[in-house]
Amino acid sequence: MTRNNIPKDHPRVHSLKIRSKMSDSFHSGILSQNGLIAHGRGEAFDYILGENTNKISLDTIRVATAQLLLSDSVISVNGNSAALCSKEIVKLAKLTNSKIEINLFHKSPTRVKKISQLLKKHGAIDIYGENKKYLTRVPGLKSNRKFIDKRGIFSSDVIFVPLEDGDRTEFLKKMNKTVITVDLNPLSRTSIMSDISIIDNLIRVLPEMIKQSKNMSNFSSTDLHNIVTKFNNQNQLQSILKFMSKRLIDLST
Repeated sequence: MTRNNIPKDHPRVHSLKIRSKMSDSFHSGILSQNGLIAHGRGEAFDYILGENTNKISLDTIRVATAQLLLSDSVISVNGNSAALCSKEIVKLAKLTNSKIEINLFHKSPTRVKKISQLLKKHGAIDIYGENKKYLTRVPGLKSNRKFIDKRGIFSSDVIFVPLEDGDRTEFLKKMNKTVITVDLNPLSRTSIMSDISIIDNLIRVLPEMIKQSKNMSNFSSTDLHNIVTKFNNQNQLQSILKFMSKRLIDLST
């Protein structure tokens, strides 16, 4: 079933369109086969969340957006985030003056090129992580995610990782980076180790971040700083777990 022939009255029409989009991205070389598995795992957690952005996540999105506006930041792009939200990534980067860097676990020059072309199609100009002469390594990290751009992730204060990336989050923290992540699983290493963990679906998060960026565009640095400093990620994760637990109990009665 393709996106064009999914019945509009199907009860899972939106989800099926996203799945079809991911499948298309796999066949076009944007997405790895493992990325499809990761998407399915995340969708299962989204069911528990009710496939809606709750107030806890909205508040966290506001904090994350304030942090991007305050900082020298990079949006790190993998295959899944490019397949789902390349247009929104470019828009958010422009609104928050963030750099964009491609960073892949299952890396190949072809995939990097295809993702870069997709981002540029939506208006991105400078894409980091492509040119080998600027690449360096995250100390101690073994996977292909260890390769980072000296002009991007390596030299920036805040790294926004739109989808789960536990191994790199751990080592970026060791480099004294502030890490913002989006992950539907509040129990993942990514969520636990990040400074700001948005527990929500990326396809809802990025449009909300774009909205919040516009709302906060005239905020002073002091106002933005106050939003960030009041946030406690551990408390937020506990609140999300309580929310998910209550929802499961409510559904079982």
